[in-house]
Amino acid sequence: MGAPRDVMRLKSARAAVRLALDEDLGDPWCDATSEALVAPEAVAEGEIYAKGEGCVVAGATVAAAVMRTVDPKVRVRILKPDGSRVKPLEPILTFRGKARSILAAERTALNFMQRMCATATLTRRFVDATARYGTLVLDTRKTTPGLRVFEKYAVTCGGGTNHRFGMFDRILMKDNHRRLWRGGDPDALDQAVLAARRAFPKLAVEVEVESVRECASALRAKPEWIMLDNMSCADMRKCVKMCRGVSKTEASGGITLDRARAVAATGVTAISLGCLTHSAGSIDLSLEWRTT
Repeated sequence: MGAPRDVMRLKSARAAVRLALDEDLGDPWCDATSEALVAPEAVAEGEIYAKGEGCVVAGATVAAAVMRTVDPKVRVRILKPDGSRVKPLEPILTFRGKARSILAAERTALNFMQRMCATATLTRRFVDATARYGTLVLDTRKTTPGLRVFEKYAVTCGGGTNHRFGMFDRILMKDNHRRLWRGGDPDALDQAVLAARRAFPKLAVEVEVESVRECASALRAKPEWIMLDNMSCADMRKCVKMCRGVSKTEASGGITLDRARAVAATGVTAISLGCLTHSAGSIDLSLEWRTT
């Protein structure tokens, strides 16, 4: 399961938006400052833009959904769709509606968008760094609880590819699983693959390995993927050669932007990166408007 093109089609995404608004506006919803100072009939229009260089847009549709959740009459026009690169101060979206409604939605809309743009922007840097090798850039499950769908969607906006969405849609045997399989016998990984296939025949199987020896063991059962964890580039090349035409290969484990190109050059099918979602930070966005 990957993130859909329109993330707001998901019930979980809509629920997360409402939860974020509840957190900010209370129950019942109330923006006390605006209700005290802004006339109920006041109308406002304006735009959202990024302040810095190199921003890749993600979450414009989410920001629009936040505004429309607060007030369905707010009109939002997305000028730069998710996945676009924008220049500093270049409008990403414009809006028009009741001033109180925009003010009530402003922070929640920006909170979603600034984090999603950061993930998309970081993903694009890895995609650009490895593009000549055709290497897939994958995310992981190292996401903010409750916000995974937005973060994985943002990865796709940056040109990345979603790994498994959760523990239910792929078998992925990591080191802790292996230690509980026949005492962690490195030469019995093929038997673990076969056992997983018998239990869940419709799911793809991936095995994490830490050496060429473990790779050879797992490869006998032809899993769909073999994860090469914290390996040297030299060992990765050996494993890629062994797996060619049998299993896809995924490099993982502390891969930085500086090292990504060298890892991709080993011929791995993909690189998986927890940093895309747990360390991307935020893009500095502003919402500016003028009252009409």
